[in-house]
Amino acid sequence: MDTETESEIQKFYKHKIVFVTGGSGFLGKVIIEKLLRSTEAKRIYVMIRPKQGQDINERFAAWENDPVFTTLLDAQPKSLERVMPIAGDCQASDLGINEEDRRLLVEEVQVVLHSAATVRFMEPLHVALAINTRAAGLMLQLAKEMTRLEVFVHISTAFSNCVVNHIEERYYPEHLNCTVDQVLQLTDNLSEEMVDGITTTLLDKFPNTYTYTKALAEQLIQREAGDMPICVYRPGVIIASYKEPMSGWIDNLNGPIALLYGAAFGIVRVSWANYQAQAGIVPVDYCANMALVCAWKTAQETTRPADPPIYNHVPSDQNLITWGGFRDKAKDHVRDYPLTQMMWCPFLHFTSSGLLFRLAAFFYHIIPGFLIDMALRLRGQKSRMLKLYDKVHKNIVILSPFTIKSWGFESDNAVKLWQSLTPRDKVLFEFNMRDLDWDNYFLNALRGMRIYMGKEDPGEESIKRGQAVLNRFLTLHRILQCILSSAFAFIMWSLLKYLVNF
Repeated sequence: MDTETESEIQKFYKHKIVFVTGGSGFLGKVIIEKLLRSTEAKRIYVMIRPKQGQDINERFAAWENDPVFTTLLDAQPKSLERVMPIAGDCQASDLGINEEDRRLLVEEVQVVLHSAATVRFMEPLHVALAINTRAAGLMLQLAKEMTRLEVFVHISTAFSNCVVNHIEERYYPEHLNCTVDQVLQLTDNLSEEMVDGITTTLLDKFPNTYTYTKALAEQLIQREAGDMPICVYRPGVIIASYKEPMSGWIDNLNGPIALLYGAAFGIVRVSWANYQAQAGIVPVDYCANMALVCAWKTAQETTRPADPPIYNHVPSDQNLITWGGFRDKAKDHVRDYPLTQMMWCPFLHFTSSGLLFRLAAFFYHIIPGFLIDMALRLRGQKSRMLKLYDKVHKNIVILSPFTIKSWGFESDNAVKLWQSLTPRDKVLFEFNMRDLDWDNYFLNALRGMRIYMGKEDPGEESIKRGQAVLNRFLTLHRILQCILSSAFAFIMWSLLKYLVNF
């Protein structure tokens, strides 16, 4: 890379040794890919835990075939050689890092990006506390031992303090009914079953264990940071990429993208959401960029504030999007990238009433699912639709606190951060939500969802086949509507006639 064309942020990361936790996760992989593609970071240590019979080297080797690294490896075939996996587990009492690796991290690491978390909303409390809260403290202790440390970024969530309606870029320990010390002491003294048994009492106003344990972690950071170069980055609901490393990339069905995918497949037809509620969604590439910029900015500061700075990252007040807009923009582009294997034509109704949602789900989901399962059993196949709908409905209910309510956010620090960038860095590390084109975003997101989640061919022929399937289902849908409307009219006319004659 030509030193004359290097941006300020690229200069900061040049020859740096970075430690990333949660590197195998959705956001973590995009952060690593961005570092490798856009900076000359010397080495990236990534904490990975063994999983499903695979050791860390086997899991890391699979990255060469991961679509998120395709663009990078095409341009820089040996780029992953700069990444070194470190065995670790946030659920372990000592992070699961052996002494040799720990010594390596202490002696070499300059930048820590702590992204590891369990994002399951209803994770058992003892698990969420271990991964989201205790591990944050253990990581902070490890960082304090690092002799070359320049910055520590703790990645939280914009909804860590969702118990208040207007969320500022500050800490909210007053909304926790027990301090983080008290809660962690409970986990030391009580069995896992007993900790899980008092979940409702501890959570109080918090809707799930994810937001609660993230709020506790922020209190821990506030209390333990001291004069460390540290900041807290709070992204909103992280969704498919906008531009990098390729538009629309996603590798999971967590959050609202699962709703779109289910609707595009013709399975999900009704959801529990407020059409007018604001959607605090942020593309994953914008999140990765801002996390890296937060690290740069925090490392540049010569004076430390009393509390580590916080950066909220949500849609700009000048460019908000509602859940209704989320649905409508996806609907506007569904014909551009339809799935060839859809089960019915895509449509999605919202209701902000839990009772109406359950009633509508019975007619739109349960009855069709029952009929499909009956047909499968008659053909000698296993029934699956009712089980699928049971999972879908549970996920919709779990997400409902965030789809029926709006929050206000202050993002002054995030705005100032963006303003502090050079024009070149604004291009290289784009994260400003004010300039995001939502129509273009959803066009890209539907295309990416089709390719990366639906495993559909991206070619024009496949798209045309999808459009033909869509047209066929639209015709059948209209015929079904006419039949049902006629049947309803006949029943009402018969009932009225009976009452008149009676």
